Amino acid sequence: MRRKLVVGNWKMHGNHRANAELLAGITAARPFACDVAVCVPFPYLSETAVALASTDVRWGAQDCSVHEQGAYTGEVSAPMLSEFGCRYVIVGHSERRAYHGEGDQVVADKAKAALARGITPIVCVGETLAQREAGETEAVVKRQLSAVIHALGPCVGEMVVAYEPVWAIGTGRTATPEQAQAVHHTLRQQLRAATPRADDMALLYGGSVKPDNASILFAQADIDGGLIGGAALKAADFVAICRAAG
Repeated sequence: MRRKLVVGNWKMHGNHRANAELLAGITAARPFACDVAVCVPFPYLSETAVALASTDVRWGAQDCSVHEQGAYTGEVSAPMLSEFGCRYVIVGHSERRAYHGEGDQVVADKAKAALARGITPIVCVGETLAQREAGETEAVVKRQLSAVIHALGPCVGEMVVAYEPVWAIGTGRTATPEQAQAVHHTLRQQLRAATPRADDMALLYGGSVKPDNASILFAQADIDGGLIGGAALKAADFVAICRAAG
């Protein structure tokens, strides 16, 4: 069986005191029966690395540049993330796609840049409410994933994929377990056509995952854990979700 993975996405939240308390609460709850990681804002990578260095909880970033260096003010490169010991980086989150105009090819290039530095990209795909209501969910997620598959070539099996229906992020609405599983199955089938490692890859669900719905979501055949937003900011909630994955 695939080992479950739960990743906390702090988004643009945090301060020194709150971060220390949150990380202490998470590490105190170890050991977990699943893999656990937190993706934190860039300024907090150093303190997170120090806090988690002697634990089995991994850390990562929420974005990276397609460039390794140069005159790209405000960007952070994969080589920089590597120096902080990042295991993961989120690419293609719906907020990056919506607010920063990141298209499928940019997301694919970021995933490739991360892998080139030994960082596992967590590639996000997902549809808007309008796209779901128009019956376009499968076409949208397959198009988004296809760009990454093409860019990574034989390295496809080294990424993590996260399905995050845009209409369920931060809204309190959650795809039913059956809805989520249907999309995850579609993604797994697409990956099977691209790599022999598809059945070993982690496919995460992200979209208002909470302690009270985590178990039933994670029990689905092709859901291998979660990319957790709001609930990742409360140690008790995040720990409960990690326990549900175990």
